[in-house]
Amino acid sequence: MSGSAPLRLYYSPDSANLVVRLALEELGVAYEDVLVDRAAGEQRSTAFRELNPQGLLPVLEDGELVLFETAAILLHLGDREGALVPDLGTAGRSECYKWLAFIANTLHADLRVRFYTSRYTDDPDGVPAMHRALAGRISGHFDLLDREIAGHDGPWLLDSGLSVCDLYLGLCARWSQLFPPDARPVDPPPAARPHLRCLLEALEARPAVARACHREGVPAPFFSAPLPAQPTEGSVV
Repeated sequence: MSGSAPLRLYYSPDSANLVVRLALEELGVAYEDVLVDRAAGEQRSTAFRELNPQGLLPVLEDGELVLFETAAILLHLGDREGALVPDLGTAGRSECYKWLAFIANTLHADLRVRFYTSRYTDDPDGVPAMHRALAGRISGHFDLLDREIAGHDGPWLLDSGLSVCDLYLGLCARWSQLFPPDARPVDPPPAARPHLRCLLEALEARPAVARACHREGVPAPFFSAPLPAQPTEGSVV
């Protein structure tokens, strides 16, 4: 199903687009990237909202097809290239759906509320309490994922090997320690869990992961003991 024209990824450093870049590098497909300067509000521009009416990243163009929503993009790429997702019609594919939905709709969703808490309450005095409550929920999600990884022979979430679920999980682990900058990181950190730590370190050892992270100014170690991004273009906001 691969097309001849390069894919186009719209990105801002260390945003959700990074997991799409990880998948693109792992798949070894040609792509272009287009910087969206969020500090300048480019994500709210008319031109960008024609791609994603929500004004959010990531956005991927595949010819005339324009996709947003991280999980949808990851599944599209996996199907397009026949890798990073188990075969259709298999139990492994259903497991992939389950964990990808959990990471996108539960773990990442809770992280997002924690990052942008003021958008979810009209009580500024309640923000610190929400930060603490969300940190507890997120820590529980990492506990659950650690137990799941423990039930497999390798370091990954699925028996079939490395998948889009692992890439997405790595980014969520990173963000839990860095954002929001005015709140304490989720404690204990994801890498304090032995099986999750093995997954994060296995990701960090992959050349494709290093290429993707370096492109967005993300220093090593990328996920297990993350440091703030230092991009050469754009800004982390």
